[in-house]
Amino acid sequence: MATSPVWGSRLKTRGVVLDLIRAARTISRIELAASSGLTPPTISEVVRDLMTDGLVVEAGRGASTGGKPPTLLQLNPLARYSVGVQLERNACVIVVVDLAGRQVARTSFRGTAQMPPEQALPFLAAQVNALLDAAAVDRDRVLGAGLVSYGPQDRHAGLLLTPQPTGEWFDYPVAPRLSEILGMPVLLDNDAAAAAIGEYWIGTVEPRSTYGCIYMATGIGGGVVVAGEVYRGSSSNSVEIGHISIDVHGDECPCGNRGCLENYAGPAAVVRQALATPELADQLVLDPAGTDFLTEFARIAAAANAGNTQARHLIEQSARYLGCAAVTITSLFDLDLIVLAGPSFTVAGSIYQTLIQQEVDRRTFARRAHPVRVVPSVSGSDAAAIGGAVLVLQSELTAGRARDRAALGWREREYGEPGGGDDGRDEDEQPAPAQPDRD
Repeated sequence: MATSPVWGSRLKTRGVVLDLIRAARTISRIELAASSGLTPPTISEVVRDLMTDGLVVEAGRGASTGGKPPTLLQLNPLARYSVGVQLERNACVIVVVDLAGRQVARTSFRGTAQMPPEQALPFLAAQVNALLDAAAVDRDRVLGAGLVSYGPQDRHAGLLLTPQPTGEWFDYPVAPRLSEILGMPVLLDNDAAAAAIGEYWIGTVEPRSTYGCIYMATGIGGGVVVAGEVYRGSSSNSVEIGHISIDVHGDECPCGNRGCLENYAGPAAVVRQALATPELADQLVLDPAGTDFLTEFARIAAAANAGNTQARHLIEQSARYLGCAAVTITSLFDLDLIVLAGPSFTVAGSIYQTLIQQEVDRRTFARRAHPVRVVPSVSGSDAAAIGGAVLVLQSELTAGRARDRAALGWREREYGEPGGGDDGRDEDEQPAPAQPDRD
């Protein structure tokens, strides 16, 4: 019989089991015991609680290996929901996802970041409420909202630590204020970190994989996930690859560094480079005074895809710079996968994927030990918003930080290890006398 490790808390034990069920899609109690190291009695007790709370349901029988076929378990996707809000300089995306991370509702509109926060946040809250109403989602089943944006941030206090796009946003308590308006918990996080963890939750990467995410919207960010957890660093401002210096003699960046990658390869940089090419700027009707860099960049990318040599040169140059950044984070974290996410990759993804893969194949330190794949995000331009919603699910359900134990049905007792008698397994999980069920 499997032995249980020392778990920090009842909630963490419950969260571990729930995450295993989520990752497996369908799994038996016996498989849960084998995967978690918990004893079958403990697994049965935890599963019963999860089923009582409606988070897990039985999903038929699995294949028999000689004994009675095991009962399979799966998440009940409709048991809980969360909201993801991507706050960008030029665009905003709001999604509602179910417990499995599947998108059930979405809206988007021009960015609110040019507004002062006291005007922008009530507007965002109204859009969230309208989306929940349109999707007919019961508020009692909504765990909270994940607000994702650029950094630096004080994630725990819910503050943006940048004067961008205007000084009014600096040190403003965006998460507490939005939480107050919405009447639900709001978690602030980095858009790139959110995009990275979203890929894990919806099952597009292996649970034990160590992978990175390059996120490109108006700016460039990065995230690394190790065994299903975002690498945070000391202040949750990690893997900011947009502010890796690629030229120590380069221009000073507003972040304080010099020669930052974002100022050479980001969408705003590509737009500036295109504006410096009069023929291309005139052909694409680029606005020299414009601030909607996502739209302008999309025009350049579309021209590159259509065969315009000048536009293609600019996109390929950006991709080579990003390839250098991909090599850097791959060598630092020994990654086996890099996901390209965000709206700017959505419009020019094939060029970036090809050239970044070439750079990684040619230059990564551990390339002879293992391959590194460069792939597009399955969530495309909505990756950060979906990831924000996923971070709420992960925080509330698997990390043991439930906001409302009564609402989620938490039990007051600890999950113990029964010392004898009934081993706690459901009747159909008992092994047959002659041939134990080893599925």
